[in-house]
Amino acid sequence: MTAEFVLNELLSVANPEKAVFLQRFFKTGPGQYAEGDIFLGLVVPLTRNIAKANKQTPLSELQVLVESRYHEARLCALLIVVERFKKASPAEREALYKFYLKNARYINNWDLVDVTCPHVVGAYLLDKDRSRLYELAESDNLWEQRIAMVSTVAFIRKGEFTDTLAIAERLMTHKHDLMHKAVGWMLREVGKKDRNTLTDFLEKYATCLPRTALRYAIEHYPEDQRQYFLKKK
Repeated sequence: MTAEFVLNELLSVANPEKAVFLQRFFKTGPGQYAEGDIFLGLVVPLTRNIAKANKQTPLSELQVLVESRYHEARLCALLIVVERFKKASPAEREALYKFYLKNARYINNWDLVDVTCPHVVGAYLLDKDRSRLYELAESDNLWEQRIAMVSTVAFIRKGEFTDTLAIAERLMTHKHDLMHKAVGWMLREVGKKDRNTLTDFLEKYATCLPRTALRYAIEHYPEDQRQYFLKKK
């Protein structure tokens, strides 16, 4: 299986009308966060189906795809990594994890990050040292920082909140709205597992959190508690 074969499959089901909508939705215009990105117009389930059908594509060919100018080609490469990771040996998982982070600069939109990083970076680090996430959080690259934040959902699902809260604390004053949303989203996930842990965090940091992050974090609170924290702003 080659990158050319996978790309041809993606091109064969391209939807130009949908592509126009996606390029607006994902902010690809001048000065926007995804400036210059090119969409083929595929919905994620369709891209995922193509990835599953081509999951034996070697890393050398995935490298070509992940460097593609087409958004869905990069997404397909990352989804193949996710598929491969599920049943990989420990050595193969390490190789896939390293491949993913080596190519972080190509994982350059929020959907590419959110759909894949918990299943590769988060899953790999579940039983390992997590210092790499803190390095990513200190990066000057928005997408690497988002990878650091969103990957922790894999820990949250196991009832582990320490890294999520620590990274949220580091990133909560980030200048970009996309990071505010990521921080708030992960805090909300903590709250789903342990409301008291989230409440303790918010009692300490609600005044520092951007309003978007705070609104995301308290989405599942009763209205009176939501107003209590919103009035702290």
